[in-house]
Amino acid sequence: MTTLRYALTRLGGMVLVLLIVAFCTFVVFYLVPSDPALLACGKPCTPENLALAREFMGFDEPWWQQFLTFLGGIFTGRTFGAGATAIHCAAPCFGYSFRQNADVLELIGDRLPVTFSLAIGAAVLWVGVGVAIGVYAALRKDSWFDRAALAGSVIGVSAPVYLVGLLGILVLGFQLNVVPVGNYTAFTEDPVRWAWGLVLPWSVLAFAHGAHYVKLTRTQMLETMSEDFIRTARAKGVPERTVVGKHALRNVLLPVVTLTGIEFGSLLGGAVITERVFSLPGLGGLLIEAVHARDLPTLLGCTLFAGFLVVVANAVVDLSYGVLDPRARLT
Repeated sequence: MTTLRYALTRLGGMVLVLLIVAFCTFVVFYLVPSDPALLACGKPCTPENLALAREFMGFDEPWWQQFLTFLGGIFTGRTFGAGATAIHCAAPCFGYSFRQNADVLELIGDRLPVTFSLAIGAAVLWVGVGVAIGVYAALRKDSWFDRAALAGSVIGVSAPVYLVGLLGILVLGFQLNVVPVGNYTAFTEDPVRWAWGLVLPWSVLAFAHGAHYVKLTRTQMLETMSEDFIRTARAKGVPERTVVGKHALRNVLLPVVTLTGIEFGSLLGGAVITERVFSLPGLGGLLIEAVHARDLPTLLGCTLFAGFLVVVANAVVDLSYGVLDPRARLT
């Protein structure tokens, strides 16, 4: 019963957050001075043609009714216009791009594999390497490795991603020619070329994000190793590897998992700068193209989709606490 209540509470919270995100993005993108119907009207745009375009796109209704229609389209689908020229957007309908004549969710689906490939590889690197360095630095406090790790984390936090990416392209891509640049291959075509083509973007993102994990893991590890239960385990003769790996690391991973869920969910929404620097055709590129074209339905759909990913990632993080910490398990 407690588990069901917790799940329903989390589900209700997710729905509420998504409604707030949808409302805010709708207000920002549809109540701005720029008129999507005017952009789709064509030239010459007479008042009659503009009125027809607004009616076809549903912008002739009050803003609150437009918002309710948009929400209804997510669950039941939506039809723009009527008759032979009608356009049907199947559920879940995140909007329809009249600039590209395509369902926004289809546009997102075409770009999502690229962004997911970038996010999953970078996340594995920054969590694995960042946590390992942070743990070792804490166990070797005040050593040369600890000082080097802290210095590297400060550089990683301070350096802009685009600068690190451009330096990586210049040195490793052009001067040394050890990694490919701007050559994305789909995983289904060639897994080896897929991974090799993403080595540099993965490394750049891992360097930027991993710096946070080094500092976080080191701080948490130092605090945990001074706890009473660690001293008790050592007094009982538990091997040091077990003390660190089973008792200390499990507590250290709780804030790490929280940060990973938030950053991974955000990254799936589109790593705009990284994708732009490395010319990757992901969701970040779709957002940039929509901004340049003032494609408001695509902007709204991508923003809402990114919010959905962040909310889901946070829910997964909450459920994973029970695995890492028995005290958080639901009974």
